[in-house]
Amino acid sequence: MKIRLLMLGKTRRAELRGVIDDYVKRIGRHSPIEITEVRDGDAAVKKLDTDRAATAVLLDALGKNLDSQSFAKWLGELRDRGTRELIFVCGDADGFPAALRDRVSQKVSLSPMTYSHELARAMLAEQLYRAFAILSGSPYPK
Repeated sequence: MKIRLLMLGKTRRAELRGVIDDYVKRIGRHSPIEITEVRDGDAAVKKLDTDRAATAVLLDALGKNLDSQSFAKWLGELRDRGTRELIFVCGDADGFPAALRDRVSQKVSLSPMTYSHELARAMLAEQLYRAFAILSGSPYPK
């Protein structure tokens, strides 16, 4: 299963970009992964429309709350059911336009707390790596 992080805007803070890149490299040992940065919500909708077969998930504070074990189980189930591509849509400082919210039906929350969009991206990358570590029985998640 290929994973794509579809990000509205750029991650400008070098230290957070470094964290994201480190986790993306680690995740790459378990699954193909790429980051796609787009200018705005309209560009994200166009990107999703070209990948209709992919499963898209919006990172949203009002989305489904999962702990790390449940997130890993959910990810493993998608993988085992033959999901070819999983796209996580990460917002920018302005959140998501209505067209993008309407386009993506699945929503997942990283936390009920509010984080900067750049920090949320780093947290998503870490949780994806943690999920693959849990699924492979690695000692990392302890």
